[in-house]
Amino acid sequence: MGAQLIRLGLRINYTAPSDIDYGDVVIQGDLVGIATRDIKSGEVGRIALAGLFGIVKDTGVSTGMTAGTKVYWDDTAKFATASDGGGLNKLLGVSTRDADDGDRFVRVLMGGNVVAASAEA
Repeated sequence: MGAQLIRLGLRINYTAPSDIDYGDVVIQGDLVGIATRDIKSGEVGRIALAGLFGIVKDTGVSTGMTAGTKVYWDDTAKFATASDGGGLNKLLGVSTRDADDGDRFVRVLMGGNVVAASAEA
């Protein structure tokens, strides 16, 4: 499980190309969501695009984040990071509290990038 739901926001239907577990981070192009329950391959489930989440992060030297930091998803390593990975990592949202180097999770408010995209449409 890569993320723990804290407060639910905007959700959409999603057809799973493979089995998805509750809390998995789902990437579809530039759209990033969190599975709100298990979804079997080929079935339609819901992913949350907005809300407050505890997202798994790496631990160790220089992995901490301060509140207000942009948080990205590294889909190769399967954790949140403050690095955009040279454009390879996808924006999750913004951290809402400090996460120390040794913390396993960072609190992330997701939805700002979705709202901005909706406003432009």
